[in-house]
Amino acid sequence: MEKAYVDRFWNSPDGLKLHFRDYPARDTEGEGRIPVLCMHGLTRNARDFAALAEHISASRRVIVPEMRGRGDSEYARDSATYNPVTYVGDVLALLAQEEISRFAAIGTSLGGLMTMLMAATDESKIAAVVLNDVGPVVDPEGIERIREYVGQGRSYPSWMHAARALQDLHASSFPKFTVDDWLNMAKSGMVVQQNGRIGFDYDMTIAEPFQQDEGAAPPDLWPAFEALAGRPMLIVRGAMSDLLTSETLAEMQKRIPQAQSVTIADIGHAPTLDELEAVAAIDQLLAQVP
Repeated sequence: MEKAYVDRFWNSPDGLKLHFRDYPARDTEGEGRIPVLCMHGLTRNARDFAALAEHISASRRVIVPEMRGRGDSEYARDSATYNPVTYVGDVLALLAQEEISRFAAIGTSLGGLMTMLMAATDESKIAAVVLNDVGPVVDPEGIERIREYVGQGRSYPSWMHAARALQDLHASSFPKFTVDDWLNMAKSGMVVQQNGRIGFDYDMTIAEPFQQDEGAAPPDLWPAFEALAGRPMLIVRGAMSDLLTSETLAEMQKRIPQAQSVTIADIGHAPTLDELEAVAAIDQLLAQVP
């Protein structure tokens, strides 16, 4: 079966070779539409958006970069560069290479923080935005939970062992996941390593800046969030999220009243964006984008 995307690369400002999936629009009219930029979470990669990107690319181009130290992107020489500001600089270099002046952003967790930082720099580039389970305030409880497992470097003898380990770790966030769901999560976030064992597909040293308070989330993102006013916006929240609280969501909608939201039942951090409610809401948002 032919892939829906092309594997491509770009260079970061400090010389790293970084990977992205480029999903061309299957509809010829889609070439004239504003493309979609999907940005993944802290320990994730481009495979997270496989189903959603293929769905969206029926009508418009989708770009899914892998941040430095993830997937097929080169690992950083200095772990201090594993921070949201550097990631934004990397993605801006990608947009410049592809001559993309405007885009619709879909950002999960870290990717949502990056979207807000981009808006703080130049909001005119962003035609629409989806913030997936993240806001200007990140709940410390969720940060502490992530710190407990990020960068641990564990490996497993089989995909089933890997899936069971993820279930043990994240069952409270995904209480209705089946064995197949856990296997899918394992295969999207892990790879077969050179020794034949299954391991996480990211540089373990991304944990080093994240363990510091200033490395987990940029301070005071409310001005950056408010810079996104005036364009179609969707906020997706897991009903059981420990990173985006219902109080923060309410304040986001108070500050940008036109922002739409969808809450995904029986999900914590973060919705996969494969959920029917999420896909329908994203379709509705993109229908407003030229």
